[in-house]
Amino acid sequence: MTTVTIDSIDIHHYRLPLNPHFHASWDPKPRTSFTSTVVQVRAGEFEGVGSGDAMLGFAGHEGLFLGEDPFAIERHVRLLDNLQFHYGRMWPLEIALWDLMGKISGQPLWKLLGGRRNSVKPYASTGSRQPAAEKAALALELKNRGYEAIKLRFHAADPRQDLAVAQAVRDMVGPQMKIMVDANQGWQMPWDASPTWDFKTALWMADALTELDIYWLEEPLHRHDYRGLAQLRQRARCRIAGGEGNREFGESRQLLAHGSLDVYQQDVAWSTGILRGRQLAAQVEAAGCIYSPHTWGDGLVFLANLHLTAAVGNAPYLEFPIDPPAFTPTERDFILPTPFLPDDDGNLTLSNDAGLGVEIDWQSIEKYRINTGTIE
Repeated sequence: MTTVTIDSIDIHHYRLPLNPHFHASWDPKPRTSFTSTVVQVRAGEFEGVGSGDAMLGFAGHEGLFLGEDPFAIERHVRLLDNLQFHYGRMWPLEIALWDLMGKISGQPLWKLLGGRRNSVKPYASTGSRQPAAEKAALALELKNRGYEAIKLRFHAADPRQDLAVAQAVRDMVGPQMKIMVDANQGWQMPWDASPTWDFKTALWMADALTELDIYWLEEPLHRHDYRGLAQLRQRARCRIAGGEGNREFGESRQLLAHGSLDVYQQDVAWSTGILRGRQLAAQVEAAGCIYSPHTWGDGLVFLANLHLTAAVGNAPYLEFPIDPPAFTPTERDFILPTPFLPDDDGNLTLSNDAGLGVEIDWQSIEKYRINTGTIE
């Protein structure tokens, strides 16, 4: 294997206008654009890329990594965790380092991480709230496209309105399609001061959704309410999912220690990084639970989570963001050469191409590039 050291780390920011605007259920503000931060790491002739948060605060710390062995991932993760404590999530750099390791070794990430399999079934993850009839029509369209499962997102002031949407979708798609529900109660946008559910509301909703044969109920309580989630899991007849917003690895361990969840959704770009994500996936499986991470980000975020889930996870389904017309794989993957889509059998199948399996065409996305002063 070629011995190389890290030569450079560069951070690029891109923004794609969204037309029509995207009305995310978890954000009171309509989204007029989609922003992506890409970390580029070079070592000799090799290049690794990763994406996620904006990496604000990283500038000036490049020297912690330059000249180091890209494969010293335990060391790098320890430093990134220190930086995260002081500035915010730094996992895009770790993703780029894993991509770099794959490129240097000539192996796809899913093989480097465990190689259990190279494909996972997708669930169509919608992100907006719509009137019941419109959401039901979209669910039927996605079912006809071959998706076996769909996720709905709640956030109405009156939970009964959200329940009516789930009922309409079940009536439309019949019993064959699995339905996941994201209650969006685990965290809120900075400008969102609306009240969240209490335990009784969450239990009432879990019972009501069980009658609709819901596959899981996601984030029905605050992300740090470990005991409340555990009590809900014990009493509810449907699976309880969550964890995407739990940034510290110790928080994930608390969820496991309390038996809070059936489905653990820690995103490698949001929550754990890839190394800690692999450790968590093993612990989740040992506890008899499901590891199926959140993937809502750009194409590189999605690919990083897919590689890890395929490599070590036991997920029956993985989140596949799709909510036409405002947010489709074309928008999500605008920094990639081509959108990543399910194959002809309806699976999310990874190739044997090295690393994450993509090469960024930097020239083609230059038109979307912005400077750090315009990042929201």
